[in-house]
Amino acid sequence: MNALSVYVEGLGVWSSTLADIDALRARRAGAPPATPVERPPASRLSAGERRRASASVLLAVEVAGQAVAMSGRAAGTLACVFASAYGDLAITDYLCATLARTPDELSPTRFHHSVHNAPAGYWTIATDCHAPSSAICAGHATAGAGLLEAATLACAGQQPVLLVCSDIAGHGPLGEIVACHHDFGGGLVLSPTPGPGSRARLALTLARTSCTPSSPPIDCTSGMSDNPSAALLPLLESLLDATGHVTLAAARGLALHARVEPMA
Repeated sequence: MNALSVYVEGLGVWSSTLADIDALRARRAGAPPATPVERPPASRLSAGERRRASASVLLAVEVAGQAVAMSGRAAGTLACVFASAYGDLAITDYLCATLARTPDELSPTRFHHSVHNAPAGYWTIATDCHAPSSAICAGHATAGAGLLEAATLACAGQQPVLLVCSDIAGHGPLGEIVACHHDFGGGLVLSPTPGPGSRARLALTLARTSCTPSSPPIDCTSGMSDNPSAALLPLLESLLDATGHVTLAAARGLALHARVEPMA
């Protein structure tokens, strides 16, 4: 395929020891890990929504808010792609256990939070966004598939697009199966054309080959290799330097090569 060319305007990141892009930059400079925190602030949500929202929603909304704030774009105007390999593992585990034991006690609210596009729904309601949104899953290739989807939408529609890749830790028997032990989320705002807020250019190409995804240059997030969304972390680090080459899996047997170039 011909290279897809997009421009990165905003970045976001969150894990229990990485509060934002500044924290990632500090870790790369040798700062010690921060004291872990349990919940992202997700300040884009109202206080009532934050109380009701699940862990997966809070994580996705937090990194989305960071990326959009850095871009300077109006959140309500951005098309968005929310990518997650597992959705909300805690709620899925609860649903399975409750249906097996006491199905009459199933919580309608928690069932509502189990749908894969719950983060997209919370985000678009909170930001009064009427632009197109989608929620995708591609297993361990979710980060690459999400990046490809967002870049394609940006180029095809000639519009800026918000990408969020996020997964939370697993719980119960389901958590043992997927073996995802840490929360991680990353966000990007991509534009098909350069502008005053552009931080780097991304040139994306696909190759039909087995893929060895890139690893972070330093141990910024110990144990993150079990979280599919953390495959976005090497790209976030390269974007901090505005240079580099990163490979992500986009599907089985399909590699997505991302070349990061500085703005002229």
